[in-house]
Amino acid sequence: MIFSFTDHPSIVNNYLAELRHAEIQKDSMRFRTNMERIAELMGYEISKSFSYKATSIQTPLGDSEDLVMNENPVLITILRAGLAMHTGLLRCFDHAESAYVSAYRKHTSPLDFEIQVEYLASPSLEGRTWIISDPMLATGNSMNCVYDALKGMGKAKKIIIASVLATKEALDRVQNHFPDNTDIYIAAVDPVLTNKSYIYPGLGDAGDLAFGTKLDI
Repeated sequence: MIFSFTDHPSIVNNYLAELRHAEIQKDSMRFRTNMERIAELMGYEISKSFSYKATSIQTPLGDSEDLVMNENPVLITILRAGLAMHTGLLRCFDHAESAYVSAYRKHTSPLDFEIQVEYLASPSLEGRTWIISDPMLATGNSMNCVYDALKGMGKAKKIIIASVLATKEALDRVQNHFPDNTDIYIAAVDPVLTNKSYIYPGLGDAGDLAFGTKLDI
């Protein structure tokens, strides 16, 4: 299942428009905040897919029967660009455990690169619901490599991918690589993947805009 916020217009569209805006992007705090806002609202939509159980809650005046989530997901963030989204998701799923994976493009030429996964810190993922956040699904290769790295930590009960922008090529590649029990939540699908494997019109480098430019080593 793919849930696109473009198909369900909301305040998310405003936040996405600001993320794209070249002038507003000059304020890195605003950029991070909009990433966090989108992720938090994605978390709200994602929470509708979970199961709930009736629980007796003691109030100052008596007992109340309330519905609470039947499980807590594991929030898996692809470093470093996914950190702002991770913060937003944590606001929604405040009892969730967290996992962190580093994945980056190592260029062998201006147009060619391979995905390097160098760091993984995770609890057991066996039988858990995974929510993997990464702002950009350009080719889908990073997401697929991260999934391959995570498989050694356990088999997922369900996998949910949360991204801000994607291309059709990336969505197809991820759907073909991930198991059937995978849902994808995105703010928008952009029409073009450039010959340098960037999303167009996109918004630029999400990691650099949120946390500053980095040296290519």
